[in-house]
Amino acid sequence: MSLKDKNIIIGITGGIAAYKIPLLVRMLKKAEANVQILMTPDAHNFVAPLTLSVLSGRPVLTDFVHNETGEWNNHVAWGEWADVLLFAPVTAHTLGKMAHGLADNLLMAVYLSAKSPVMIAPAMDLDMYAHPSTTANLQQLKSYGHIIIPATKGELASGLTGYGRMEEPENIFEQLRLFFEKKKTLSGKKILITAGPTYEAIDPVRFIGNHSSGKMGIALAEEAAERGAEVILVLGPTHLQANHPNIKTIRVQSASEMYEAVHRHFSQADIAIMAAAVADFTPETKVEHKIKKTGDKMQLHLKSTRDILASLGKIKKPQQILIGFAMETQNEQENARKKLEKKNLDFIVLNSLNEKKAGFKHDTNKVSLLFRDGRIQNYPLKSKRAVAEDILDALSKL
Repeated sequence: MSLKDKNIIIGITGGIAAYKIPLLVRMLKKAEANVQILMTPDAHNFVAPLTLSVLSGRPVLTDFVHNETGEWNNHVAWGEWADVLLFAPVTAHTLGKMAHGLADNLLMAVYLSAKSPVMIAPAMDLDMYAHPSTTANLQQLKSYGHIIIPATKGELASGLTGYGRMEEPENIFEQLRLFFEKKKTLSGKKILITAGPTYEAIDPVRFIGNHSSGKMGIALAEEAAERGAEVILVLGPTHLQANHPNIKTIRVQSASEMYEAVHRHFSQADIAIMAAAVADFTPETKVEHKIKKTGDKMQLHLKSTRDILASLGKIKKPQQILIGFAMETQNEQENARKKLEKKNLDFIVLNSLNEKKAGFKHDTNKVSLLFRDGRIQNYPLKSKRAVAEDILDALSKL
């Protein structure tokens, strides 16, 4: 099993969800992982250290100095020992300390010393979870490359119902298992990804654009980076951004700018995933000053943009993998299959605007993957991050 002999530190902070951690420890031990529990002093109020010590087979650590033996609990050594550092549950207070580098206890000192990936499972009441400071702290931690296991919706200790409930131990266990299973699958690979819309200027004020938010491409970039890839993300105009140290983002506006950025980096890429919604047409001329209204009609002359995906298909080397997207509203599979063959793709991701909660601006998507050998893999409606996982899983099998 992928968890066998892995060194896992679980950092428990002072929240009621701590009572669930013994089950997680039991599951990890059955999977033959090595588990070390670190607790904040307040966490002792919610789960007994003795219980966790018995289940993990190791003494639970809270203080820098062991109370009975006087032995120093070396935070640097523990930071080097761990293959992953899991914070579960994480309170709003500890999130703030993590985001701002405050080391006032052993757990936080180990966190700042850790060489391993960090996973975070927050748990708090719904208003605390929705507070702008909590959102900002989670965003900051995500930018460090940490893996956030989002809180779920359910009944909370306050008696209210909403988001803030820690993910269930079974699902945290599964995320740990999948993390080690896929951790190195794209290590050493360079991946070029496009995301978002393009804006084609009519004048300094107006443009031709589309409703793409960039969420799907950003999810792909972040998932690829977590799997060890070096990612170049060419991102069209959107307020969103990718957060991972393995991602280099190049911001562009127009289809022409995206074309130039992609071609600068394609020759060095092992894989290219073209998820952007690129304009097919652009105004023949951009007017220097704002166009004034002079009547009831205005005639706009358009010309075709350069087809980024087709241009890459023509110069693709045998060892390179090229993946495209197709957004269709009718004859979906037939049109996607034609695009796959015409543009020399290894596979194409088909999504339909006819599907509810799929496509532009939504946090979810429903896709089918069409392969060169005629295979079609259909998936149910999922979060865009889960869709990114499916796409990269299929990529890893090529």
